[in-house]
Amino acid sequence: WAQVAWTRFWGWDPKEVWALITFLFYAAYLHFRLNRSWQGERSGWLAVIGFAIIMFNLIFVNLVIAGLHSYA
Repeated sequence: WAQVAWTRFWGWDPKEVWALITFLFYAAYLHFRLNRSWQGERSGWLAVIGFAIIMFNLIFVNLVIAGLHSYA
C-alpha cells in the first residue's frame, strides 16, 4: 500500500524511524526478560526506558519534528 500511495516502501520519516526504534527496543526487551539475569529490577528499568521512548515518540516526534506523519 505504501508503494502505491507514496511510490516508496520506506521514506526515513522521523515517525517511521522512531516507530521502528520503539518496536526493536520492545522486541529486545521481550527476549532479554526470558534470561534469568534480566529479570527483576533490570527488567523493570528496561520497561521504564521503553516507556520513555514511547513518550518521546508521542510528544517530541509528533509535535516538534516536522515530517509526513507529524503535527508540527
